[in-house]
Amino acid sequence: MDLIPAPRQMERAEGFYELGDGFGIEAGPGTEDVARRLRGTLGAATGLALPPKKGDEHDVLHLSVQPGLDSVEYRLVVAPHGVHIQGGSPAGVFWGAQTLRQLLGPDAFRRAPLPGRTWRLPLTEIRDSPRFRWRGLMLDVARHFMPKDGVLRYLDLMAAHKLNVFHFHLTDDQGWRIEIEKYPRLTEVGSWRARTKFGHRASPLWEEKPHGGYYTRNDIREIVAYAAERHIAVVPEIDVPGHSQAAIAAYPELGNTDVTTASIEGGTVLSVWDTWGISPNVLAPTDNTLRFYEGVLEEVLELFPSEFVHVGGDECLKDQWRRSPTAQERIRELGLRDEDELQAWFIGHFDKWLTARGRRLIGWDEILEGGLADGAAVSSWRGYAGGIAAARAGHDVVMCPEQQVYLDHRQHAGADEPVPIGYVRTLEDVYRFEPVPPQLTSDEARHVLGTQANLWTEVMEDQARVDYQAFPRLAAFAEVAWSRLPAPAERDFADFEHRMATHYRRLDALGVAYRPPTGPRPWQRRPGVLGRPIDGPPPNR
Repeated sequence: MDLIPAPRQMERAEGFYELGDGFGIEAGPGTEDVARRLRGTLGAATGLALPPKKGDEHDVLHLSVQPGLDSVEYRLVVAPHGVHIQGGSPAGVFWGAQTLRQLLGPDAFRRAPLPGRTWRLPLTEIRDSPRFRWRGLMLDVARHFMPKDGVLRYLDLMAAHKLNVFHFHLTDDQGWRIEIEKYPRLTEVGSWRARTKFGHRASPLWEEKPHGGYYTRNDIREIVAYAAERHIAVVPEIDVPGHSQAAIAAYPELGNTDVTTASIEGGTVLSVWDTWGISPNVLAPTDNTLRFYEGVLEEVLELFPSEFVHVGGDECLKDQWRRSPTAQERIRELGLRDEDELQAWFIGHFDKWLTARGRRLIGWDEILEGGLADGAAVSSWRGYAGGIAAARAGHDVVMCPEQQVYLDHRQHAGADEPVPIGYVRTLEDVYRFEPVPPQLTSDEARHVLGTQANLWTEVMEDQARVDYQAFPRLAAFAEVAWSRLPAPAERDFADFEHRMATHYRRLDALGVAYRPPTGPRPWQRRPGVLGRPIDGPPPNR
């Protein structure tokens, strides 16, 4: 049956259940949305109407919420007399429906039926539930903008792989992607750059045309609602105090104006950054900046109902703060020791601000420097060390180490690999990734909320390039995040590869431009475009 991710428990019986023209759905209380989604997906692929039916009729898929199951657990039974999906909640029923779709075969992922196709399910019983509550994908739309339809498509791909947290990286030096009514210049100015570096920042190549775009407030509402229908939480990221050049370009008073006007870009107006790396232009630690971003976050909270709000906090170069009389006066005024503590104060302000509004702050592991904000959670990206330190201090952690699950890193050492970045991370490498470090005690390990794969898009200029970097590795990551796998060295990668042979056909049906096992197709290559490959195995720290 080649299911991905692999279920916790599965028993196969001889025979099949064939879906006839009269096959319908009985939607118990709380499962009506799942039934509607099945009619939209399976109905389109199979050509079956899937009408509402009652339990005493024949040819029925029974959907029900069963309080005796864990909240996201499901039980799927295909028996000679009918099909049942039970879940501990509507989310559990939804994840069971994703498994049902896989059982029908790859053509069940198409948008219209193929002629002459018959539909049948293997007689089986599956009991399943996820290992982690946070099974995430981070998509960077700041470096290269992805139009709304592409975002909705990725939510569908996440749902098909049982991923449930969409980390939406909306702002950075190279672009501001969310409409804020109170500050219109964030999108009028901050959402467009004049040109774009093609390849790594050392590349001599440029795309000499403007690049940009943003999501309106209604676009965001649509994305959030679309995700919610698929039981996916959308966690917005608004970067502070670094990675903020696009915001400063729109509102220069947010920057360290006491040191930048004479030394940055010859005193000219700062523009949205057109290259990659870490910009030295960071937010000024002033009351004006705090009030400005409170205004931004007020609108963000209105649009995003998620428990967590991500504030970045990574790669904040502090040279401007060291030279800024205003920043140095703030350090003295607050009784801080240095610029690291100034950043901790900055993050701590928004931690308290979000907590007072019933939300939780999460940031990259640099927020540990200078003292971790109370109640904050950590995205551990510079390896495992930050996550270990945070968990030991009693803070929740999402494990997303760069060396393991940054999917912008290259998939092979071959010369044909397009724009090779970072370490080689093969499909097998991702499959053997373990989110919970063995150094943690069982009590400390409970702070690991889960794991997340990250797609940074500096060298991904369009949706096809994002697909290439994400797949098939995202399928391996999804199994790591969902399934209770043995220790990395003991995982049966040969079995996973065998199941992937079927899964590639699902990806074909979904129109995913994945990297084939034999290497990139001719049109997926980028000959002559400079990357930044790193040789040798990545550090496991």
